Amino acid sequence: MVGWTLRLLVALGLLGSAWVHLVVWLDWARYTDVVGPLFLVNVGAGVVLAVAVLAWHHWLPALGAIGFGVATLAAYVLSLTVGFFGVQEQFRTQAELWGVITEGACVVFGIALLAVQRGRVRDGVAREGSRA
Repeated sequence: MVGWTLRLLVALGLLGSAWVHLVVWLDWARYTDVVGPLFLVNVGAGVVLAVAVLAWHHWLPALGAIGFGVATLAAYVLSLTVGFFGVQEQFRTQAELWGVITEGACVVFGIALLAVQRGRVRDGVAREGSRA
C-alpha cells in the first residue's frame, strides 16, 4: 500500500509539473527560442514518466522522476539567479509556486519510493512481477 501511494504521489507531482509548464508555455514561453521548446519537452517528459511510474514497477521510473524534478528545479534556480537562456524569473506568480511544489514532490516522493523498493528487494519481498 505504501508503494502504491508513493507511486501516485510521484505521478501527481510529474503531471502537476507538466501542467504548470503547459500553462506557462501557452502564456508566454512559446514565444521564446530555447525555453519554449524546453517547456514542451518538460510537458511530454512529465506525462511519459508519470505513466511509467504507475505502469512499470521498477526503480528506473522513480529515478527518472527524481532526475526530472532536480533538473527542472535547477533550471528554475538558474532562471532566478543568473538567467536561463535569456529568461529571468522573479518568483512572483502562482505558476512558479506550483512548479516548485510539484517538482519538489517528484524529488521527495521519488526518493521515498526508491527507498521502499530497495527495502522490499533487500528483504526478499519483491520478486519478478511483484507490485512494489
